[in-house]
Amino acid sequence: MSPDVHQRPLWRRFLVFLGPLVLTNVLQALGGTATTIYLGKLLGTRALAAAVSFFPLFMCCISFVIGLGAGASVLIGQAWGARDEEKVRRVAGTVLLGTLVLSLIVGVPGFIFIGHVLRALGTPPDVLPESVAYARVLLASMPVLFLHLMSASLLRGLGDSVTPLKVLLVASGVWMLLTPAFILGWGGLPRLGTTSAAWASLTGNTVAVAWIVWHLHRRQHLLSLARLRPYFAWNAPLLRTVVRLGVPTGLFFLTGSAADALLLSLVNAHGSQATAAWGSVGQVMVFVQFPAMSIAIAASVFAAQAIGAGKTDEVAHVTRVGLQMNLVLTGGLALIVALCAPLAASLFTRDAVVIDLAASVLRITVWGSLAFGMASVFTGVMRSAGTVRVPTMLSLGCLAGVLFPLAWVLQQMIGVKGVWMAYPITYGIGLLLQGTYFYGVWKRKPIRKLV
Repeated sequence: MSPDVHQRPLWRRFLVFLGPLVLTNVLQALGGTATTIYLGKLLGTRALAAAVSFFPLFMCCISFVIGLGAGASVLIGQAWGARDEEKVRRVAGTVLLGTLVLSLIVGVPGFIFIGHVLRALGTPPDVLPESVAYARVLLASMPVLFLHLMSASLLRGLGDSVTPLKVLLVASGVWMLLTPAFILGWGGLPRLGTTSAAWASLTGNTVAVAWIVWHLHRRQHLLSLARLRPYFAWNAPLLRTVVRLGVPTGLFFLTGSAADALLLSLVNAHGSQATAAWGSVGQVMVFVQFPAMSIAIAASVFAAQAIGAGKTDEVAHVTRVGLQMNLVLTGGLALIVALCAPLAASLFTRDAVVIDLAASVLRITVWGSLAFGMASVFTGVMRSAGTVRVPTMLSLGCLAGVLFPLAWVLQQMIGVKGVWMAYPITYGIGLLLQGTYFYGVWKRKPIRKLV
C-alpha cells in the first residue's frame, strides 16, 4: 500500500479497494458458473444435479474458515491502521496455523460420512453415487482451499484487494481449463465424468497457494513465509479473539448453508429437474450476492482501519458509502438479472422445463440480495468494532426460525416456487432488524480498539 493511500478521500479509497474485490468475487462466480455449464451441457442434467446436491454442504464446510478470515481481517485491519507490523504478523501466523487444523477437522470426517449425509438429505437416488464421488474429491482439497481463502482475507485486512484477485486468476484459470479437459479427455487426460470439476478445483487451488507463497516471497512482503515463520505458533489468547469475532460469522454462513440444504431437500422431492433448476438459480444468484458481500467486506476493513487509527468519526461515513454502493451495484445487478432471467437460466441447461422454472423463480429471488447486502453492511461495520453477538443472533434467528418454516408453508400454498419466495421475505426481515439495532442501539455505544 502506497504511503499516500490514507490521504485520499474515503469514497475514492473505498472504490479503489472495492473494484478488485468485486472483480475477485465475480471471477469466482464465473468459475462456478463455467463449471455448472460444463457439467450441464457436456454431461447432462444428472451430472448437474449430482454436483449441486453437494453445494449447500460444501458451503457448510467452508463457513468457519470464512468466519475466521472475517475475524482475522478485523484484527489485522486495526493493527495496520495503527501501523503495528508485529501484531499483523502475529495474527497472520496464528490464523494460518488454525486454518490448517480446521481443514483437517472438517475434511476428514466429511470424507468418511458424506454418503450418509447426502442420502439423509434426500439426494435423488439416480445421482447419489456421482454426488458422493464429487463431494469426496472436494473434501480432500480442503487444506489448499482453506489456505487460499484465508490468505485472501489476511491481505484484504491490509487493504490489498489486488493480490487476492491475482491469486484467484491463477486458480480459476487452471480449473476452468482442466474441467472440460477432464470431461472430454483432451490431451490424453483421463475422462473423469462428474468429478472432473472437483479434480480441477483441487489442482487450481494447489497451484494458487504455491503461487502466492512465491509472489509474497519475491516482494519481501509483510506476510511472506520467511517473515511469518517465527509466528507460526498456537497463540491461544489471540486465537480466542479471532474465534470470538469469526465464529459468529462462520455460524451465519453455516446456518445459511444448513438452511439451504434443508430447502434443497424440499426441492429434491420434486425430482431431478427441480434440483437442476435449483443449481442454475444458485449460480446466477452468486453474481448478485458476491458483489453485495464484497461491499460488506470493504466496509468492515475500512471501519477497522479507521478504529485502529483512532478516527472513529469515519465509521459512520464508511457505513453510508457501503449502503449507497450496495444500492447502486447490487440493485442494478438485480434489475438486470430480473430482465434477462430466461437467458441466464438457459446458460446452464437445454432442458426447457428447467429453464422455465429457473427463470420464473429468479425474478422473485433476486430482490432478496439487495436486502441481504444492506444488512451485511450493518453487520460488517459492527463486527469491525468487535460487536458480533447481537447482529449474529438476529441473522441466525431469521435463517433458523423464519427461512425454512416460511419456505415449507409457501410450498404448501403455491408449490415449489414458494421455496424460493421465502428468501427475499426473510432477508427483508433481517435488514429491518439489523438496521433498527444499528441506529437504535449500537451507534449510542463507545467504540474501542481490539488490539
